[in-house]
Amino acid sequence: MRRIKLTVAYDGTDYCGWQIQPNGITVESALNNALSRLTGEPIKVIGASRTDAGVHAQGNVAVFDTESSIPPDRIAYAVNGLLPDDVVVVQSEEVPSDWHPRYQDVAKTYEYRILNRRMPDPVRRRDTWFVSFPLDVERMREAAEYLEGEHDFRSFCSIHAEVKSTVRTIYSINIERTGDLVTIRIRGNGFLYNMVRIIAGTLVDIGRGFRLPSDVKNMLEAKDREKAGATAPPHGLMLLEIEYGKQAFGK
Repeated sequence: MRRIKLTVAYDGTDYCGWQIQPNGITVESALNNALSRLTGEPIKVIGASRTDAGVHAQGNVAVFDTESSIPPDRIAYAVNGLLPDDVVVVQSEEVPSDWHPRYQDVAKTYEYRILNRRMPDPVRRRDTWFVSFPLDVERMREAAEYLEGEHDFRSFCSIHAEVKSTVRTIYSINIERTGDLVTIRIRGNGFLYNMVRIIAGTLVDIGRGFRLPSDVKNMLEAKDREKAGATAPPHGLMLLEIEYGKQAFGK
């Protein structure tokens, strides 16, 4: 038995998220079906990040166990012919049999993309949040500085989250504007349910002038979801990369 690690990219528009649901197609179910057909075995992948409905990824990670003799690096090529066009296995490789994609030292990087212009662009409707009001990126950057480091992010977490601790560490937040596109890139050791989308919604409020950058400090101290901004829509969110061990921390 071998354990195979997959790096997976997908357009999440037409999926009910990553995790298998009783009603609706998910990325996990698409992978299970394709890998089962490929290997002739009942495959159930284990994913690193359970992205929500409508959220995209370029670098989510999953593993599965198999007796198949297909070379590990060739599995990506073989399974892509059985997957829908909006799901692609970017890389496949063998890992130790006890390697788990969630129980590791990791750094995750997300991007939230905002189309900031007077009129929407139909070409970008699937992967950006359209905001027609002008955004002050400098104010957003000033606010983001309060979020870097280790904090209790209870105010930036969905009330439906079931976790033992709401303390997380954000290593960096970079906000850039390129033409009409404003990109918020966040790298951290883990993220709570809807955390990146709530941060994005809060930063947009600040960029529009509805709140002060310094208000973020008060939001963190309050530990109250109602004190932070609205949850930004899912289609602007992209899981870019999950880094493990030496790759993440230079050990």
